Amino acid sequence: MNANTHDIHDIHGTLVPLFETLRAASRAQPAWDWPARARRLRALRALLLRERDAICAAIAADFGQRPRQETELAELFPVISGIDHALAHGPRWMRPRRRATGLWLKPGRSRLLPQPLGVVGIVAPWNYPLMLSAGPLTGALAAGNRALLKTSEHAPAFGALLARLLAETFPADEVRVVGGDAAVAQAFVALPFDHLVFTGSTAVGHAVMRAASAHLTPLTLELGGKSPVVIGPGADLAHAAERVLVGKLLNAGQTCIAPDYVLLPAGQEAAFARAAQAVARRLYPDLAHNRDYTRIINARQYQRLADWLAEAEAAGVQALPLADAPDDPGLRRMTPRILLNPAPALAVMQHEIFGPLLPVLGYRSLDEAIDFINARPRPLALYVFERGQAAIDQVLARTRSGGVTLNDTLLHVAQDDLPFGGVGASGMGAYHGEDGFHSFSHYRPVFAQSRLAGIGLMKPPYGAAFDRLMRWMVR
Repeated sequence: MNANTHDIHDIHGTLVPLFETLRAASRAQPAWDWPARARRLRALRALLLRERDAICAAIAADFGQRPRQETELAELFPVISGIDHALAHGPRWMRPRRRATGLWLKPGRSRLLPQPLGVVGIVAPWNYPLMLSAGPLTGALAAGNRALLKTSEHAPAFGALLARLLAETFPADEVRVVGGDAAVAQAFVALPFDHLVFTGSTAVGHAVMRAASAHLTPLTLELGGKSPVVIGPGADLAHAAERVLVGKLLNAGQTCIAPDYVLLPAGQEAAFARAAQAVARRLYPDLAHNRDYTRIINARQYQRLADWLAEAEAAGVQALPLADAPDDPGLRRMTPRILLNPAPALAVMQHEIFGPLLPVLGYRSLDEAIDFINARPRPLALYVFERGQAAIDQVLARTRSGGVTLNDTLLHVAQDDLPFGGVGASGMGAYHGEDGFHSFSHYRPVFAQSRLAGIGLMKPPYGAAFDRLMRWMVR
């Protein structure tokens, strides 16, 4: 979306002073020691726990319905866990790293000094507005940076709350939050950040990368994609159905690493659908009145899903509802469905679904399933259900994805000591734990020369002695 000239002036009049305040402070005081970083992390932790009820209520208001328990489990818990992990390990992450010194440069010494980059920009989406703003912020603060966050216009209640809470907790030259629409986001990603974290669609990721290139801003892009589930020939089908449905229906499928489609041995599609129906009815009984089932975020997203479902049904795809409740466009409640063997050309197979529709496709061999995945852009996540190690190893060796969970879904993202990020079209870079510290730090190489260095012999005027030395060194 392009803004007119007046809007651009207004936007820049707000954004640029905020950014310049942060940047000036980062240059004036380029590094905090660990106690200073730890104080900021503890302050963030304290405000999240103190305001947990308000945070859950704001996110529920933005969705129209989202259970408090889901927000606490999928957002608050991982953020608090990430902060605790950083507090426990941050002093070790900060220590200089010794590096080997080449024989001809000894007894000099080499090391790497982790130093803050400066100002980190964070663009957070609406689907997990707390985790995808406070998570990167944790890494940025642990690495000693200042941060400017852009919240989603589709989560206005949470965005306003986060802006107020962080303004009450951090000085204006440390952490700030801005809201606004696509025009604000466009101006935001064009600022000369020292690092930029963007979570969103692949299409918008292209635009972000183009904007960042003007300042050579390094990027972490978490872009999503169609994350497949491979159910192997040796899998427990009932277990797989239960774990896939738990992962798929969390947040009504509005999760960047949600299972997007299922590949399983041909002939097992109907059995999987029956198992999925039983699981969904246990998880969400009486869906029409169930308070545990999250709504689709807005009317535009709901209509997108409805259109894709209608296209599939018009093409003859059997769409099996997993609950007895009808869809309700007014409430933006969409009944979850299994779509049996949709054609690859349909929208549900071309785009990330980001909702409670689950295509299920049969394969004749595990090689065929692997080839199907590899014919498509590399996904953010991959899930494999299988009891045989050889089949697991085959899938892992021949596919590429941002991350993997075996015999479950989503859970690799909850591991503080595993990096989280994409590959190819699903993103670049990673954060979480020590990997977040790496992403938001510059490892400055430092070589300390010794007074006894032999390198002093390697200088003009060149002659026979020099030539003999070079023949000895280069052999």
